[in-house]
This record gives sequence, C-alpha cells and structure tokens, in this order.
Amino acid sequence: MAISIGKLWQPAIILVALVLSIPILTIGGFVFEPSGDNWEHLKQTVLPEYLRNSALLVLGVSIGTLSIGVSTAWLTAMCRFPGKKLFVWLLLLPLAMPAYIIAYTYTGLFDFAGPVQTQLREWTGWGYGDYYFPEIRSLGGAISMLSLVLYPYVYLLARAAFLEQSICVLEVSRTLGCGAWCSFYRVALPLARPAIVAGLSLALMETLADYGTVSYFGLGVFTTGIFRTWFGMGDSVAAAKMAALLLMFVFTLVVIERVSRKQAKYHHTTNKYTQLPEYQLLGFRALLAFFICLLPVLFGFLVPAGQLTSWALLTYQEMLNESFFRLTVNTLLLGLSAAFLSVLLALFLAYGKRMLGGRSVLVSIRIAAIGYAIPGTVVAVGIIIPFAWLDNTIDDFMRQLFDYSTGLLLSGSLFAVMFAYLVRFLAVSLQTVESGLGKIKPSMDDAARSLGYRPRETLFKVHMPLMKGSLLTALLIVFVDVMKELPATLILRPFNFNTLAVRAFELASDERLADSSTAALMIVVVGLLPVIYLSKSISQSRAGQSNHE
Repeated sequence: MAISIGKLWQPAIILVALVLSIPILTIGGFVFEPSGDNWEHLKQTVLPEYLRNSALLVLGVSIGTLSIGVSTAWLTAMCRFPGKKLFVWLLLLPLAMPAYIIAYTYTGLFDFAGPVQTQLREWTGWGYGDYYFPEIRSLGGAISMLSLVLYPYVYLLARAAFLEQSICVLEVSRTLGCGAWCSFYRVALPLARPAIVAGLSLALMETLADYGTVSYFGLGVFTTGIFRTWFGMGDSVAAAKMAALLLMFVFTLVVIERVSRKQAKYHHTTNKYTQLPEYQLLGFRALLAFFICLLPVLFGFLVPAGQLTSWALLTYQEMLNESFFRLTVNTLLLGLSAAFLSVLLALFLAYGKRMLGGRSVLVSIRIAAIGYAIPGTVVAVGIIIPFAWLDNTIDDFMRQLFDYSTGLLLSGSLFAVMFAYLVRFLAVSLQTVESGLGKIKPSMDDAARSLGYRPRETLFKVHMPLMKGSLLTALLIVFVDVMKELPATLILRPFNFNTLAVRAFELASDERLADSSTAALMIVVVGLLPVIYLSKSISQSRAGQSNHE
C-alpha cells in the first residue's frame, strides 16, 4: 500500500511545488534577460533611491517592532502590574489593522487640514509656516505606521518563548544576584532569541511586501517602483528585473534569519515547568509598564479604529449602497474560496509528508511554502507574465486553426487572482495544518491500519476529526489575509472587479478618506476574528498560566 501511495503521492507533491514556484522561476529568469534602455535609465536615476529607502524602511521597522514587541512580551509574561490581564490580548489587536488603513487614518488626523493641526492653530492663532509639525507622509511616518501594526508578530512569538522558559534558569539567575533587568538581558532574552528573530523576519517580510502605505505616502521603494515601471513605462522586463532584486532582498532576510539561529544555540537544562517567578511592579515602575503596554494598543488600534468609526458614521448612508454590498460579496467569496483551497492543498501536502517523508518530498513542500516570503507585487508580476504568454499562444493557435480569438483566458481573470492567493498564503495554512498533524501520535496511524483503514480513510476518519481546531484556524487566518491583500489583487483582478481592499485604496488615493472608512472598517472587523483565536491560544500556551492571569 505504501508503495502504491508513494507512486501517486510523491509525483503529485513535486508537481504542486513546481506549479506554485512558477512566479519565482519567472522572475528569476528575467535576471538573465538583456537590459533595455528603460532598465539602464532606472539604474542611473531611481534605483539607488529604491535601495536606500527600502533599507532604511527595514532598519526602522526592525527597531520599532523589536522595541515594542519584546518589551511588551516581557512585561506581560514575567511582571505583575495593573491591567496586565487585559494587555495580554489587547496587544494583539493591531494585527487586525492593515498598514495601509492605519496610514489613511493618521494622514486624515495629522495632515495640515486634519483635526489635530486645525485645533492647534485655533488654540495658538498660528498660521501656515509659523510652527513645525512632523510630516506624516514621509519615510519616518511609514516606519511608524508599519511598526505599530507589525510588532504583534514579535510580541506573539517572544511572549510564547518567555512563557515556555524553564523556571530553574531564572531561579539560578536570581541566586547569582540578577535583578529583573539582568535576568531579562542575560538569561531570558538569549533563550527567546530564535523566537524573536522568527517574529522579526515575518514583520520585515510584510514590510517589504507592503504597497498601500508606501504608495499612499509617495515613497520610492521597490514595490512602488515595480508598479510605476509596469503601468507607467509599460516595460514588463524592467519591472521583472526590479521584482527580482526585491526577491533577492527577501531571500537575504530569510538566509540571515536561518544563519543567525545556527550561530548560537541556547537550550533549557531541565523539563521543570512550574509557575514562573513574576516580578511585582509597584509605584512608578507599575505606571511605566502600564503606559508601555497601553501606547501600542492606543496608537496601533484604538485611535485609528475610533477615527474610522467616526468617519463611517458620517458617510455610511452614502457608502452603504448596492456597490458596497457587491464589493463585500466579492471579497467574501474570494476569501472563502482561497481559504478552502489553501487548506485542502495544505492537508494534501502535510499528510503526504507524514506518510512518505523523504528528501524530495520535504524539499518540494518547502518550495511550495516559500510564497509567504514573496511580496504580492512580485507574485503578481511572476504570474501575469507567463499567463499572458500562454493566453497569446492559445489565441494565436486558435486564430490560425479555426479563425477564432479566445481572448484572455488566464491573465486578468479570477483564476489568476486565486492562483496568486494560493502562492502567497499556502505557507500560512500549511504551517497550521502541520502543527495539528504533529500533535497526533504515529501510533494512531498504526491503530487505524490494524483496523483495515486505508491512508485516505485514516485521514478523513481519524486525523481530520482530531484536528478540527487547526483546520478552522488555518481557514480563518488565510481568509483574513486574503481580505487584506492589496497589490496582487490590484494587478491581477479582472476589469471592473473590485474588493474592499482595492476600493478603500482607490478612495483614499483620491483623498476621499472619510468615504474609504466603511470598506476599511469592514476589513478591520473581519480581521478581529483570528486575533480572538490568537489571544486564547497565547494565554493557554503554558500549563497553569492562564488561570493565574
């Protein structure tokens, strides 16, 4: 039976990996294409700016996400202060707020004509040029916006790592005279380093993938450069070359993250896991901890959500029309379809890995799951080029043979959009499904086999009922990621087909910030669903911890 399964399953896994790697192979192939005049012009003019701004953006977001994520993770995991129970889950709320939406709201708040500067001028009597106010539409503004919504990646993994640490090493540090700060810096932080680096790498991949924020702020980075080259200059080769550079940027981050984990290894010396020794904070320290945890929640979720709600209350009568409901239906159908297909594909790959193993299967699955590290802009360019070639080839063949034009069958279709979602978000569902399968002991497979169950029956009758929670979580996370996805949808969507994310971006780009609030608020509300799941899982990530909190 294993041989017959292997004959079918292994080639199928390899085929899936090859199909999902089409965008990467396409973009990589353009590295060797001859450079045209447009590419030479880009290299001499704007490419250095794109490199500099992208590097500064990554550096700034690294500092922002690390400082916020690690500090709040340590405080909520290892310290006791007023409000801690609430902050454990409140600090996850910015995950529901896409970066481009928070950029719109803060621009509306802090621009010259916004309520903050208007009120300031009324109080002081100042006019234009009489005072200095930080420019929100700047590189610093983009770093702030992205840091506020991406720090939960670091917070989530760092806090889980702190909660899982052995009590003995912390007790030993105390007997050696280490206080709270010394134990954190010299013991807890090194032990949590792999988790922190993993969270940071996720945040930086999202930073390089962002298009809405940097485009709205008018910044010259790789994602905006690809759009300008593709749609402004009409040069697919130059756009693909720029996408290849961005792809190299992302892969460099992945390599650095993996190498950094291997350079130093930290291990727990015991399996003793009892109640962690919390540090009781009093007076000024307790107040400081409270505000350190409050500020990211306030500025990363509460303020923008409040502003969106305020705008929505002013405009909902005009915006809640037939067009809005059509947008909502489009978005929901795309999200549910992509989530369902992604989980099915992840289940197929993860179960194949469990049944077969082997180097070729493992490598194929790793290739299939690499899409999450690729920005949506790059995925879109890597899809539209081969799809357009295939469409033209089929059309030419049909014209010559039957004098009939097939038109565009793949490019500019919902199939292309769905394929981009699968390439982009398969890794999310695959990781969740693999985690669920990993909790099922191999003895369950042996028991099912002894009862005469075939592998397919074992999957449907044994494994899937045991991992309902993992499957639901994977569905939910992919669904929300699709709801928020902007650049791939913007490039690949069919003519006259919009989603909530695209509509919010279009309205905000036209400076109709209040009108964009209904679509933006709908995305945020749906984004709260996985946050609720994450908040429950993180509070239960350590035995006995949730009851104490």
